[in-house]
Amino acid sequence: MEENKEKTNVDQLKWLLKNPLEGVLCLLLITIVLLTFIQVIFRYVFHSSLSWSEELARYMFLWLATLTSAYAFKTGSHFALRFVTNKLGPKPLAVVNFLVVTIVSLFLILFTWKAIEYTFSMAGQIAPSTGMSMAVPYSSAIVGGGLMLYYVVKNWIDSIRKPKSEVPTTEN
Repeated sequence: MEENKEKTNVDQLKWLLKNPLEGVLCLLLITIVLLTFIQVIFRYVFHSSLSWSEELARYMFLWLATLTSAYAFKTGSHFALRFVTNKLGPKPLAVVNFLVVTIVSLFLILFTWKAIEYTFSMAGQIAPSTGMSMAVPYSSAIVGGGLMLYYVVKNWIDSIRKPKSEVPTTEN
C-alpha cells in the first residue's frame, strides 16, 4: 500500500516536470484564490483591508490569462469552425492548415514584439500598492505570446509528422 502511494507521488512529480505550464497554472490559480480569500477575511472579519492583495491578485490574473491561452494552443482547445475543413481532401487541408498557421504565427510575432516594446516602456513605472515594476505584470504578454507561438508551430509540425493512421477521420 505504502509502495503504491510512493509510486504515484513519483509519477506525479514526473508529470509535473514534463508539464511545467500546467503546474504554473495550478499554482497561479490556487494563489489567486488564497489571496482573494485572505482579502475577504481581512475586510469583513478584521475590518481592515490589505492594500496590496487586490493589486497582486489582478497582476497574477494577467499571468493566468496569458498562460491559459498558451495552454489552449498546446491542447488545441481554441474555438475552430471545422465544418468546411472536414470536407476538404488531404492536399487542400494541408494548404489551409499552412495558411492558418502562417497567419496566426505572424499575428503572434507582432503581438509579442509589441508586448516587448510596451513592457520596456512601462519598466520605469511602479505599481502603487506592491511597489513592483509594471514590467512584471506586462511581461506576461511576452511570455504568453512566445508560448502561444511555440505551441502553434509545434502542433503544426507534429501534425505533419503524424502517420496517416494517427490522423483522426471525420467519418462516423
